[in-house]
Amino acid sequence: MPAQPRDWTAPELLQVSGGYWSACALHAAVRLDLFTRLADGPLATAELAARAGADERGAQRLLEALAALGLVARDDDGRWSAAPAARRHLARGAPAHLGHIIAHHHFLMEAWARLPEAVRAGAPVRERSSHHEDAEAREAFLLGMQDLASLAAPRVAAAVDLDGRRRLLDLGGGPGTYAIHFCLRHPGLRATICDLPATRPVAERAIAAHGLADRIAFAPADYNLEPVPGGFDAAWLSHILHGEGPAGAAALLRKAAGALEPGGLLLVQEFILDDDRLGPPHPALFGLNMLVGTPDGQSYSGAELTAMMAAAGVRGARRLPLELPNGAGILAGTRDA
Repeated sequence: MPAQPRDWTAPELLQVSGGYWSACALHAAVRLDLFTRLADGPLATAELAARAGADERGAQRLLEALAALGLVARDDDGRWSAAPAARRHLARGAPAHLGHIIAHHHFLMEAWARLPEAVRAGAPVRERSSHHEDAEAREAFLLGMQDLASLAAPRVAAAVDLDGRRRLLDLGGGPGTYAIHFCLRHPGLRATICDLPATRPVAERAIAAHGLADRIAFAPADYNLEPVPGGFDAAWLSHILHGEGPAGAAALLRKAAGALEPGGLLLVQEFILDDDRLGPPHPALFGLNMLVGTPDGQSYSGAELTAMMAAAGVRGARRLPLELPNGAGILAGTRDA
């Protein structure tokens, strides 16, 4: 069904327009590592500011805003503590940590502020995150991808049928989170992560932490320009097609299909647009993120992805019945025998 116009109220529009205020407060608190500093117990403003290397007045204003957002609380002695959700998601070392992806969002904001320029030119206004030369920004991107994947990977691994599969190619697998969880789920499975050489240290640390160094290998390559390994009976492409235009995405699917043995399973995870390309909101807005950051990248509809998979020699492509955050979905198909 086509998307219907929404009857926005003036307060709703103003809330969206000023929504970056809340985002910036969150970003600042994460960049200053306030929630980690509060994880061990309450602190007075002066002590917290000193530990964060911040001005006391500036810290006071930020903490008041964070309290209004429900992320910190102040006791009767004027000391600050992190809310349970902040300790769970925003303190370093927390099992459901989101700090890296929030830092990545911070690094994106400058380019998003130049969106009118990108729309006028139809061209990016920032360097691609995966190729970023700034070490801090690149680390935020890689570890942010790990943060997000860690939330979804256990559910995905449980829902994707890899029984009987022996060798998995994780193309563009970055920190290797999905390869790790697929191998944890299937003891007979071995995997190879193929990604840029700069990604290797992050992936190998994660692989070793899960005790899988004997089952997961890393093949360094620019998979757009260089050959990728072959002989696999399953291939996983998670959120790499949107970085390419239609021709580049189709070429990547051909390369992935070519790495499969006949009958091999090709799995594609993306933020998937409706076939009319008018929703859901996150995939549509993510298309703008690709506009400001890539020469040709975009979000794709399920019909577009299915057609490209068929053109690559992958048959029976279908969307798996798995609900994932932000309009993400998984398409599965089989390489021609």
